[in-house]
Amino acid sequence: MPKIKMPRSNPQLDMTPMVDLAFLLVTFFILTASFRNPEPVQVLTPSSTSEKMMPENSVLITISPDGKVFFTISGFEVRKKTLSRMADKYKVKFTTKEIEEFGRMTSFGVSMQNLGKFIKTEPSQREKFPSTGIPIDSLNNQLSDWIRFGGYEGVVQYQDLKDAAIAAGRQVQTEPLRFAIKADGNSNYIIVKEVIKTFTDLKIYKFNLLTNFEKGPNE
Repeated sequence: MPKIKMPRSNPQLDMTPMVDLAFLLVTFFILTASFRNPEPVQVLTPSSTSEKMMPENSVLITISPDGKVFFTISGFEVRKKTLSRMADKYKVKFTTKEIEEFGRMTSFGVSMQNLGKFIKTEPSQREKFPSTGIPIDSLNNQLSDWIRFGGYEGVVQYQDLKDAAIAAGRQVQTEPLRFAIKADGNSNYIIVKEVIKTFTDLKIYKFNLLTNFEKGPNE
């Protein structure tokens, strides 16, 4: 009696569920992503062989090639509270909406008197805003106040997060507030020196100087 031969068929894998899942994930990330506002100034930092990364929780002072000074600090709530303190000192009023928008901003380089106009400018147009830099004159050193108030609020937030983590029995994820200077390689040395003096006048003697990583001769 002849043997019955079973027809052979190649195995097939239905990719439809996997494709659907991929599209769902892409859609989820698009809808939940928060886009970073463009920086008002671009700087080319000098190179070095340091491998230390930019601190996540920081006060960052940026100095443009033409010597203009820009300021930013990490944390949505920290930025809002810092602005409120500056507004009280300089007698400048901001609406709740403007304070919320400032909390979402990154770096800026205008005086307190022009900050309201800068906040009202569309994010896509802020690069074209006539930024004059934050004043660092001895008689009008607004940068000193931004660092002082921002540093205070940053330390308070870190301590609150640390206390909450310890109370919940969790490991502290947030690092302490750190200070950093990011200057263009062609920036005026005198301006950089004035910014450093602003730090030291506030008794802040430890800060990072940000550079681009340069490979060593054996790498």
